[in-house]
Amino acid sequence: MKLNRLMSAFALIATLVAASVSFAANGPQTTSKFEGPKANTGTATYSVENGNRILRVSGDFKVPDTPAPTWRVVDSKGNVYTLDAFKIKAGKGEKREVMVPSYVHDIVKVQVYCAWAEIILGEANFSSSVS
Repeated sequence: MKLNRLMSAFALIATLVAASVSFAANGPQTTSKFEGPKANTGTATYSVENGNRILRVSGDFKVPDTPAPTWRVVDSKGNVYTLDAFKIKAGKGEKREVMVPSYVHDIVKVQVYCAWAEIILGEANFSSSVS
């Protein structure tokens, strides 16, 4: 009887530890500061909300004043994915968050890319890949 209680207690502790590790891995994760010629303020945060994977820039991030600043991400294999424009219809706002499509398996780097000039305006790294 004591052995069964001990095994049950051990199983409960193991479950709680696994759940806490899983929660920590899926919690919001923040990049280093953006660095580049035009995008050099703020950070990006990755989170999962209601099953959607979302990237957001911090409040101190300034969207570069260039023709076509665009969200890009790089995965752990070096694949680059262009996601969406930061600017919404000529001066009508900014897209400060973007949903990550399911075909992007993980992210190690967030880039601000000028789609018009085809150059990287700045980039920020996660300490380890997020998915």
